[in-house]
Amino acid sequence: MRIRIVDAFTDRPFAGNPAGVVLLDTDAFPDDDWLQQVASEVNLSETAFAHPLPAGAGADWALRWLTPTTEVAMCGHATLATAHVLRTTGTATGTVRFATLSGVLSATGDDSGAITLDFPTAPLTEIEVPTAAADALGAEIRSAHDTGPNVGDLLVELADEKTVRALAPDLAALTHLVRRAVIATAFPEDPARGYDFVSRVFGPAIGIDEDPVTGSAHTALAPFWSARLGRDELTGLQASARTGLVHTALRGDRTLLTGNAVTVIDGELLV
Repeated sequence: MRIRIVDAFTDRPFAGNPAGVVLLDTDAFPDDDWLQQVASEVNLSETAFAHPLPAGAGADWALRWLTPTTEVAMCGHATLATAHVLRTTGTATGTVRFATLSGVLSATGDDSGAITLDFPTAPLTEIEVPTAAADALGAEIRSAHDTGPNVGDLLVELADEKTVRALAPDLAALTHLVRRAVIATAFPEDPARGYDFVSRVFGPAIGIDEDPVTGSAHTALAPFWSARLGRDELTGLQASARTGLVHTALRGDRTLLTGNAVTVIDGELLV
C-alpha cells in the first residue's frame, strides 16, 4: 500500500503543511484503530485516508482525516494533498468530490498545478474575550469569535503582525479551552508584501502544538477579514516556521481555498 507525504499550500518542498496521504483500493475504510495507529506513526498534523466510491454515490471518494491522536471533522491542507496525489498519479482528473464528515467537498485543479478547494464558510459568532485564552497566549485579545461546529476553533484578533509572530503560548493552558484549536490573526505590518492578513494556529488539545498551514481555519479567516477589508478575495499568510500562503475567495456560505502542493515522499506502507 502506497503512502505519500505531501507539502500543501506551498510550491516548494519543506514548506507549507505536510500531510500523509493513503489511497485505499477497498470500498470501505479499515478499522478505526488501524487508521489512528497509522496517523500516529506518520505523526504529522493530519494524515488523510481515501477510498473510491461507486457511481451514483454523490461523491467520487470518501475521505477522512486523523491527527496523531484523534479524527477531525474538517481539514484543508490534507484535502489539498489528497487531490494533488489523485491528479499527479492520473487517478482522477477535473473536479474531484470528497464525501467527508463536513459534507461533500470538491477540489479543482488548473493548468498551473494550483488546486482550489470548495469548503463551507465558517459561521462566525462574536463572543466575550475569554480571559483564559489571553493568559494562555500571553497577548491582549482585541476580539474573539466562535467558528461553528465544523471548524470548532476559537478565532482571536491580536494587535498586529509582530504580536502574532512573537507568540509563545502556554500550550498546556490552551488544552483546557475546550476548542479544537486557537486561531490568532492580525492585519499585516506591510500589505505590500503580498498578503492581506497573518495568522498562526495552535491545537495542542488534538495533538498539534502548532499547525504549519491550516486550510480549515481560513474558512473562518476569510469572512472575518473580508468584512473588515471590503473584498471577497484575499491572501492569508500563516506565519509558522514553515509558512504558507492560502488564497481565499468568499462565496456566501462557501469559501474557496487555493494553493499548490508538492509530493516529497512516496513510499510503501508495509503493515
